Amino acid sequence: MHLPRLAIVDLETTGADPSRDRITEIAILITEGDQLIETWTSLVNPGMPIPQRIQDLIGITDEMVAAAPPFEMLAEQVLARLSDVVFVAHNARFDYNFLRAAFDRMGLVWTAPVLCTVKFSRALDPEFPRHGLDALIERHGYTIDARHRALDDAQIVWRFLGDSLKRADRERLQKAWDKAHSIGNDMPRLPRGDLEALPDSPGAWVYRSATGQLLDIGYARDLRSQVLGFFTNTRHSLKNKKVAAAVADVETWPCAGELGAQLKELQLLRSLRDQARTRALGWRWMRRATQAPVLVLDDLAGSDPADWQDIFGCLRGEREATIALQELSRQHKLCASRLGLERGGGPCQAVHLGRCNGVCVGREAPEIHDARLATALAALRMKPWPFPGAILVREHHAGSARSETHVVDQWCLLGSAQSESALASLLEKPPARRFDADIYRIISRWLAAPEHLTQVQAL
Repeated sequence: MHLPRLAIVDLETTGADPSRDRITEIAILITEGDQLIETWTSLVNPGMPIPQRIQDLIGITDEMVAAAPPFEMLAEQVLARLSDVVFVAHNARFDYNFLRAAFDRMGLVWTAPVLCTVKFSRALDPEFPRHGLDALIERHGYTIDARHRALDDAQIVWRFLGDSLKRADRERLQKAWDKAHSIGNDMPRLPRGDLEALPDSPGAWVYRSATGQLLDIGYARDLRSQVLGFFTNTRHSLKNKKVAAAVADVETWPCAGELGAQLKELQLLRSLRDQARTRALGWRWMRRATQAPVLVLDDLAGSDPADWQDIFGCLRGEREATIALQELSRQHKLCASRLGLERGGGPCQAVHLGRCNGVCVGREAPEIHDARLATALAALRMKPWPFPGAILVREHHAGSARSETHVVDQWCLLGSAQSESALASLLEKPPARRFDADIYRIISRWLAAPEHLTQVQAL
């Protein structure tokens, strides 16, 4: 495979948001075929302080760029080198969007065909799980003098492409090229937010329009993949494409684990969308009642599940509760009058149709009817709390070093702590158990996955 004229580009920046952050260093390697014909690099004065964490990471300080030219003075040189070439970068979306934003601020229009070497590596060597620059350096035994400096990183990309041409056949290379190649005009303009810096940890997100309108709230097991994928997936439905086009700002909350991400999403839904708590109604069986009805609806929200006796169901409203009980009545020939589904006393309507065994007219003993009722209500019984007491759910994400511990008892979330000292304070004075149907459903689904039980510690 013969490579066309390439411009292999690497940028260093003050952060990961092209709309807010600025370029601090540029390196461009111009290649034709297997020959490197030009090497150009320059520090860039970003016109803003470089955050200390970025200085520590890449080694470029405010002092180093103080006397460097601003991008506006370099723009013509950069634009000339990026004309009539294929723009190549490792995670090309990042470098392309930063340059496009820099040109946009000057009123310059720039576009180029793009090759992303992350996608190229992934297509060429799909058996490997990681394709970042550090992974390529380790996998292929490359040496690098200054990682996170633009010229050294660009040279690694060029070396990787050259080595790929030598070790892979033409058909395999062409397929990888086709998967990694795109038209610059198709490169998505990502909304505001440090999307390129998102971790691959679980987390929650909020999408807003340019006017601040709330467009969507959600959570993901892999925050980076989910959020970036939403704005770069060309196979979206028309509805999702419209939403993606309307998003101007993204706010994210990385979490230590999936449970924490779901709980964060619920918090955001309630605070930002003013979403009411799901109602929680249960049928309470009054076994000692001598007269109908023997079932009454109790509001379970905020109560302590440890105090519940003969409570069946966790239903979202009176209509759902009534429908559920009507279905059980039909299946088990239960009396609507005795259950309280029909008011006013006397025979129920079903007894005349043979769908009630006649407890309401004295043909069946209440004890026999209620034995069937016990069988029927078992279908509505909530899952019993599977532990002898409270538990700790410990979540940790190695990549981001985030940790969080959730304290749960009787399906109630007592609190979450991100440090051992905060956890000790929580355990010393835990709040009262207060049932929340939404949290119950989140925790019960999470605990149903066997692989999650390794994160559970009984107290």
